[in-house]
Amino acid sequence: MIDLNNIEKVYDMGAEKVRALDGVSLKIDKGDYVAVMGPSGSGKSTLMNIVGCLDSPSGGSYQLNTHEVASMEDDELAEIRNREIGFIFQTFNLLPRTDAMQNVELPLVYSGLTKKERRDRAEKALQAVGLGDRMHHKPNEMSGGQRQRVAVARALVNDPSIILADEPTGNLDSRTGDEIMGLLDRLHGDGNTIVLVTHEEFLAERSARIVRLKDGKIVSDERTSATASAG
Repeated sequence: MIDLNNIEKVYDMGAEKVRALDGVSLKIDKGDYVAVMGPSGSGKSTLMNIVGCLDSPSGGSYQLNTHEVASMEDDELAEIRNREIGFIFQTFNLLPRTDAMQNVELPLVYSGLTKKERRDRAEKALQAVGLGDRMHHKPNEMSGGQRQRVAVARALVNDPSIILADEPTGNLDSRTGDEIMGLLDRLHGDGNTIVLVTHEEFLAERSARIVRLKDGKIVSDERTSATASAG
């Protein structure tokens, strides 16, 4: 599903060149649950942006579902991003003046669906995350956990190939964070492919596999005890 081969990302910082990724090769199969860890500056955010088609690598090859992504133009990247990837962010990234239903509908606006089809799919996604009774509430009328559930529903509404979760519990208290992680566990159990960026070891251990980065390189890639217990 995801096939990164010798990916490099170099940023020009004036006279200095910063190598954020240095020859990263990584394969993620359909249905996998991978946590990406590393200290600040390790390259994990850059890797997430490239996997999510938010940025292009400076070198190497990236194939997503057999599409060669590394050489795509911006409009092609936007199209594959909208079709293949669901994003969950630490800061929720919801539009404050629109209700939950409208926020979840957003990825469908350019899909060619009718208004009723978009509404039906958004309603189904909100029901799936336990927010059937909050569809017409705006973000400021919801708790942090409910807002993150809206973000999860938005990530699911396009039936994406992969869900990218970037520190999804970072702005939540521990109990609410545990509920969101339980939701991700359930989504993985339903067959969704999940890539989780986190700095919390106990969250990473809920995944099936932990990839650790340091100085733009992968230093370890190991299956977790969660895999063994699932097997």
